[in-house]
Amino acid sequence: MEDKRYAVLIDSDNVSAKYITAILDEMTKYGVITYKRIYGDWTNNQASKWREELLANSITPIQQFCNTAGKNATDSALIIDAMDILYTGRVDGFCIVSSDSDFTKLASRLRESGMEVIGMGENKTPKSFKAACSVFTSLEILLEQDTDKAKENISQKTIEEAIVEIITENENNGRKTGLGELGSSLLKKYSDFDVRNYGYSSLSKFIEEMEDTFILYKKENTILVKLRDDNLKREQLEAYIRECVEKSNGEGVDLAAMGQKLHKKYPDFKVKEYGYSTLQKFVSHISGLELITESETVKRLVEKKESDAEPMIAQSQKTTVKKRKKLKS
Repeated sequence: MEDKRYAVLIDSDNVSAKYITAILDEMTKYGVITYKRIYGDWTNNQASKWREELLANSITPIQQFCNTAGKNATDSALIIDAMDILYTGRVDGFCIVSSDSDFTKLASRLRESGMEVIGMGENKTPKSFKAACSVFTSLEILLEQDTDKAKENISQKTIEEAIVEIITENENNGRKTGLGELGSSLLKKYSDFDVRNYGYSSLSKFIEEMEDTFILYKKENTILVKLRDDNLKREQLEAYIRECVEKSNGEGVDLAAMGQKLHKKYPDFKVKEYGYSTLQKFVSHISGLELITESETVKRLVEKKESDAEPMIAQSQKTTVKKRKKLKS
């Protein structure tokens, strides 16, 4: 399945240049960016910070002079370009980056044409524009998430975490991860990623060195990558959790306390490595145990009790067996 194609259109008058890395990184989750355009008056000194980012991120600047005071010519240019791109039929969606409500009608019109519209803007963005988009993301949140990511000289640990995220997302959607797809996803996320920077001649060699985390295997003519399934460790975790619940003498164990016990006994334990976003979801899949909600903040893990119907069914089955034995005799 081919990646969706998006046009990213940025209103420089209403968005700070400090968000550009976070914007482009977020869009790799949706698909491939085929248009990268930014609109503004580049003769204006206020646009100087954006000018520094244009070449580094291969963004096409669209010049729009402010011919009339009080009129936002930038908005008009962006809207006209968006409709032109729509009629080319070359994209599957748009990303409109602005904190201005003037693009509300544009977002609605694009969605009427079957386009997905990803909106991005600061927290001050009016609700009307947010509601008109298919998805709206706060730039402040993206910037906070992006703070710890290095723009250059990406650490091998960062790449490893990105690979785990890609494989886990595919597995959650019932898909396997091919080596080629993995390489493409990494390049979309980090355009300057090159395994040679880490001393390897190929991506497969790079991944083979992380044998504690990943497994490479071949199916037909395709090389696939998966997370190493540490079944033994998972069994140990589940056994330990059951042991803690059994020792509670029927009172059960508070979920938060269970989390502290797990991290104390297994310092490297990370619930996301087992395909779950929270500890609550992890323990909910352990047979023989159930989670009881006592209040909005208190959840307790207890042994699952058999329903009244189960013993009755079992007793009925035993009675039937006894009757059959008597008939045979």
